[in-house]
Amino acid sequence: MSPIVRAATPDDLPAITALYGREVTGGTATFELVPPTRHEMAARHAAVARHGLPWRVAEVDGLFAGYAYLSPFRPRPGYRYGVESSVYVEEAARGRGVGCILLTALIEAARARGLRHVIGAISDSQTSTASIRLHERLGFRRVGAYAQVGWKFDRWLDVTLMQLDLDPTGTPPTAPGLDLGGGLA
Repeated sequence: MSPIVRAATPDDLPAITALYGREVTGGTATFELVPPTRHEMAARHAAVARHGLPWRVAEVDGLFAGYAYLSPFRPRPGYRYGVESSVYVEEAARGRGVGCILLTALIEAARARGLRHVIGAISDSQTSTASIRLHERLGFRRVGAYAQVGWKFDRWLDVTLMQLDLDPTGTPPTAPGLDLGGGLA
């Protein structure tokens, strides 16, 4: 059966928290070292919602298979047209199109919102080739890398920076972008 995508709900938080916790303790897709609690994940979910951005869940055969969300790229108002994508897929669901359908849903939501860029920051460039290839298939281009920027599991990790330009013509925005408040000084 093909993956389906839907909006995440509070009922999904146990599965989301568990998947992310496994990535924190055993993977390199995040530089966190201590898994966040369900309460913390609920706060993160609420923060995404406050910006009117999507948090999606994928299911395969009725089972939780992964999640993805958009968050503001940077806090200053000048960045209000850019978002960063985050995608996490259960190990058993990898290679079944889950990441693709989740990232595609995020791209569609960003485009519908009148945003300009979706940024992907893919950690551990040496072992994240599937994620890099997925982003490239969906139109992202490599725009740089942070070399040895993270320390986890007794080794330095790189981060590959990828960008999808939703309006390559460079026309002025017609939508207000994200409300980021006054931003930081």
